[in-house]
This record gives sequence, C-alpha cells and structure tokens, in this order.
Amino acid sequence: MDIFLKTTSALNDETRLLILRFLDTHGELCVCDLQNSLEMIQSRLSRHLKILKEAGFLKVQRRGTWAYYSIRSPLDRFRLEALQEIQHLDITLPPLKKECKI
Repeated sequence: MDIFLKTTSALNDETRLLILRFLDTHGELCVCDLQNSLEMIQSRLSRHLKILKEAGFLKVQRRGTWAYYSIRSPLDRFRLEALQEIQHLDITLPPLKKECKI
C-alpha cells in the first residue's frame, strides 16, 4: 500500500507531471538541463525529482559530478498507464535548453 500511496501522491502535483512529461519526451537529461529548461531553482527541482524517484518513476545515474535522470524501465502497469495518461494532458512543454556536456 505504501508504494501505491507514494505513486499517487507523486502524481498530485503539476510540476511533477511536467517533469515526467518532459523526461518522457526528451529522454535522459542532466539535472542542469532540467533546471535550465524548466527554469527552476536547483533545490526545488531536486525535491520534485526525489519524490518521483521514490515513487518508482525515475532512475538516476551519476557520471562524475552530474546526475542524469530518466524514466525508469521497465515500469509496472500502473505507472506505465499513468505516464500514458500524462501524454494526453494539456501541458505546454518549454524548449529543451541543453547545457551539460558529457
């Protein structure tokens, strides 16, 4: 039940829905690219990313000093269907502002 509640709680925020849609559209991104593209301060973005990771939506890979986030794969049916529903929401995505160089 705890996983279900974390998942549904994570989806109860417009910013987190935007982040999920953005990552689903653009694939794996560095935190700095997310921060610049979504025009969020780092602490606020990190909080949202942590919630989405704990809810089972995201995976993180560290490369040197950088953290790269992407949609976890495979997703269970519940999370996959939630992500598919997010694609149908009227969310305007900002342009991708790529800053990180690997």
